[in-house]
Amino acid sequence: MNRRTLLQNSFLTALAAALPAYAETGRLPRILLRNGWQSINIGDIAHQLGILELLQKHGIKAEIRFWASNLENGADELVLKQFPDVIILKGQADIDKAFQECDFLLHGSGSGFVAQKHVAEWRKKTGKPYGVYGISYFTPNQEGIETLTHANFVYFRESVSLKVAQDAGVKCPIMAFGPDAAFGIVKLRNDEAASAFLKANNLEEGKFLCCIPRYRWTPFWTVKKGREFDAVKNARNQEMKEHDHAQLREAIIRITRETDCKVLVCCEDQTQIALGKEILVDPLPDDVKAKVVWRDKYWLTDEALSVYTKSLGLFGNEMHSPIMCIANGIPAVVCRWQEQTTKGYMWRDIGLNDWLFTLDNEDEMPKIAPAIVAIAKDPAAAKAKAAQARDVVLKLQKEHLGVLADSLSKATAKA
Repeated sequence: MNRRTLLQNSFLTALAAALPAYAETGRLPRILLRNGWQSINIGDIAHQLGILELLQKHGIKAEIRFWASNLENGADELVLKQFPDVIILKGQADIDKAFQECDFLLHGSGSGFVAQKHVAEWRKKTGKPYGVYGISYFTPNQEGIETLTHANFVYFRESVSLKVAQDAGVKCPIMAFGPDAAFGIVKLRNDEAASAFLKANNLEEGKFLCCIPRYRWTPFWTVKKGREFDAVKNARNQEMKEHDHAQLREAIIRITRETDCKVLVCCEDQTQIALGKEILVDPLPDDVKAKVVWRDKYWLTDEALSVYTKSLGLFGNEMHSPIMCIANGIPAVVCRWQEQTTKGYMWRDIGLNDWLFTLDNEDEMPKIAPAIVAIAKDPAAAKAKAAQARDVVLKLQKEHLGVLADSLSKATAKA
C-alpha cells in the first residue's frame, strides 16, 4: 500500500482511534473555525459553507464554533439553514470561552493567511493544535512563518503559494497543495429561487452560459460604509476596464450568434452588478442583447449555485463561482490578472490550464473567446473535462480531511 493510499484511509482509522477519547471525555471534540471574512461576495460566503460541508461529508463528528469577521447580508441565516448545529460566536466573551474549551483551531480558506494574528494568539495562549486549510500565501513575515511551521498541517490553495511558503522557510510537517474549501460545496441549493429566476427571464436549463465581470481592484468604497475612496485603485480600474472585458463581450456575441444559447450576466460581489450592465451588456449589438439577461440584484451562494448548475458553463474574471461550478461538474473559464492574488493558478494545479487566462499576457487574449465558445458548441466534451478536474479535487479532499480527522483525534485524546 503506497503513501497516498495510507493517507486516504487515515480518515476512517482516525475516527476509529478517536472513539475511546470521545467516550472518555463524554463529549464531541470542539473545533474553533476561523473564517467568514466578508459577505458582500458569494465567494467568501462559499469558503465557510464549503468547509462545513466537507466536515459533514467526511463524517467528522465535532462541535463547531464559528468565529467570523462578517456574516451580514443573510450569510448568517444561510449558514444556520444548512448547518443548524453550528455555534456562531457573537462577541469577545464567546471567543474567549472558545479559546478555553475548544480542542483544535481550523483556519479556513482565504486570500492570504487572513487571521494570522488570531492563530498566533491561539498558539501563544492555549498551546493547543491548529491547522490551515486552503489559503493563498504571498506576504511572508516572521510571525506567519513561525505560526505556519508549528501547525499540524497547512494546505495552500495553489502550488505557487506552497512554493512561496517553502522559499520563506515554513517547515510545517504536513504542507501541500490543497484546493480552496469552496470546492466543498455540492449539496447547497436554492432550486426554488433559481427556477423562478430562470422562468422570469426566459432562460432554459442547459441553454445558457453565465458571465461575471470584475474590476482590477474591488471598489469597496461603493458598497461599504466608511470605506474611503481610493483614487489610485479607481484610476487603475477605469484604465483597464475595457481591456479586461472586451474578450468577454466577444464571447457573448459569438455564443448568441453561433449557437442557440443565451448568456446571463451576473455577479459574485455587489460591485459587479452595475459594472456588468455598463461594460458587458450596454455596448452589445441589438440582436445580441435580445439573447442576454442582466441580473440587477445581488444573490446568495445557494441561489447562485442552483443557477450555475442549470447552465452549460461559466466564464469571466472571478474565481469562486468557477470553483463552485467545477465542484459540481460544470465547465468554467477563469480570467485573472496581476492585481489578484495567485489563486487563479489552482486551475493549472487541477488540470484546467486550457481554461485559465492571464489578461496581462497579451498573447493569451485572442484565445479567450474561442475557449468559451467551444464549451457552448461541445458541452459534452467540456463537462468531461470539468469532471476530470473535479475528480482531482475529490481525491485531495479525502486525503486532507483524513489528516484533519487524525489531528482532531489526537487533540481530543489530550483534552
